[in-house]
Amino acid sequence: MSGPFDQPALAVLVEGSRTYRDRAAAAGIRLGVLGNGQRPKVMLIACSDARLVPSLITTSRPGEVLELRTHGGVIPRFEPEPHTGEALTIEYAVSTLQVTDIVVLGHSHCEVVDVDVADRIADGPEPTTWSTGDFTAAGHAHVLRQLDILSDYACIAPRLADETLRLHGWYHELESGSTLSYRPHVSTFLPL
Repeated sequence: MSGPFDQPALAVLVEGSRTYRDRAAAAGIRLGVLGNGQRPKVMLIACSDARLVPSLITTSRPGEVLELRTHGGVIPRFEPEPHTGEALTIEYAVSTLQVTDIVVLGHSHCEVVDVDVADRIADGPEPTTWSTGDFTAAGHAHVLRQLDILSDYACIAPRLADETLRLHGWYHELESGSTLSYRPHVSTFLPL
């Protein structure tokens, strides 16, 4: 009879979990201090796509970044009640943890963006062919839309006004490994 961890998909995760303490020690990560609470200065909101690994991209270590992963990196519009899990996490990061920066990280080949583009093509007056650049532009626009939604949150607007919080839009290209950052002064995404 096979055990619960004998499945190939879990084997890598189980082995990683078993060796975590040794790998953390080798990387100079002091696990004991992690029990003293978290004090990240950055919140990163990203798509839950398994191909996108924010901590690997940013080389962040435990305790440095509070991550919120959602389907498509979609941030719900602010509603006073009832709060969604995403809204509660954002409010916790901004009001309790007092993060100074929030990064919205989009990526190429995002299924949410691609489906939206495909729907627009299907609903259009005539069939059209979209290029890779069109999908990239749609991905960039998606990141900017999430930043707009964030800026309307009751806990965020005052911190933006007093400049104690900054919002950043990033876009990761899965196939090249490049990450771009939105630069408002030139209204475009440029390499970090």
